[in-house]
Amino acid sequence: MEGIREAAQAIAAETVALRRDFHQHPELAFQEVRTSGIVADYLRALGLPVRTGLGQTGVVAVLAGAKPGRTVLARADMDALPVHEERDVPYRSLSDGKMHACGHDGHTAVLLSVAKLLTAQRQALAGTVVFIFQPAEEIVGGAEAMLKDGALEGFKPDAAIGLHLSSDHPTGTVAVRPGPAMAATDSYRITVAGKGGHAALPHQAIDPIAISAQLVVGLQQLVARETDPADQAVISITAIHGGTAYNIIPELVELKGTLRTFKPETRSYLQSRLSETVSSLAASFRGQAELFWRSSSPAVVNDPAMTARLRAVAVGALGQEPIEHAPIMGGDDMALWLAQAPGCYFFVGARHEAAGIDKPHHHPQFDLDEASLPIAVELLARGILDYLR
Repeated sequence: MEGIREAAQAIAAETVALRRDFHQHPELAFQEVRTSGIVADYLRALGLPVRTGLGQTGVVAVLAGAKPGRTVLARADMDALPVHEERDVPYRSLSDGKMHACGHDGHTAVLLSVAKLLTAQRQALAGTVVFIFQPAEEIVGGAEAMLKDGALEGFKPDAAIGLHLSSDHPTGTVAVRPGPAMAATDSYRITVAGKGGHAALPHQAIDPIAISAQLVVGLQQLVARETDPADQAVISITAIHGGTAYNIIPELVELKGTLRTFKPETRSYLQSRLSETVSSLAASFRGQAELFWRSSSPAVVNDPAMTARLRAVAVGALGQEPIEHAPIMGGDDMALWLAQAPGCYFFVGARHEAAGIDKPHHHPQFDLDEASLPIAVELLARGILDYLR
């Protein structure tokens, strides 16, 4: 793996330019038409066979080395968030209300640069690299859509690898965890039906707002009193919509929320208990409620052997041991790619407090320290090459 750092630094300006272009033109989940077009054109220019339109806007390219060997999958996500950017930088979003507030612009630029770097070494490469550029990670739907469209048709990856640029960790560091690393993500919608009436005569109505208030409190008991304290789970209500006027009890209220878990058995139990609690609690107040689940992603689980490989790669590249981060309650459908083959999903530090690049992910002033980009390119390229060796 001689010369990987020098190669990553040699194309650093191009990596930054790609990232800034994607940042200025953010596209939401399953709308990444411009982004995927640029990705596909870039990969074709490298001479790689490219498939597009997978999972609507996903892109797959394949690099076959000159020598036979194993197959490794490398993935980046492409979608932005419905956030209005507040940071005043030359590459600020040109689309009001849309922003790369999680670093996916950087992920896409990094994987394109890795493809360029590895393609230049094709004659020495033993094995195959499948590059996955995925839409809709933010709504946890892109990986499933790509797999249903046959993104891996004709390939059986032996390993999977991916990275996430992180404003939680300073530039020059890596964070990784073997085993369960990020939570399973479930989203749900609850409709609470009552009986409308006059606000001054509540006894003549069945108040769905009052029932919803009981649900907000009652659902928390499923974590506080029915989940092992040594386990980890989160139930959040994130939206409530209902009512039209100050003197009218409405007919209907809608709630939205999320469930986060690590253990499959905890996930299954809480899914069942959520449905039971919603129905029974509403009935106890003379109303009706129904819970609807949305498709979701399992937990991100890193293979111990692949994680150990990545740790060794990081030590070789950065001269220090990676941070072992705590389990993260946020989710990522990288989980579905890791379900195809043993792999590792790791975090590359992109925080620079002195430059004001220290806001959390999904914040309207989120940014990446661009010095982290060539480091990420080097680490991902080294990780792929180390496995193919």
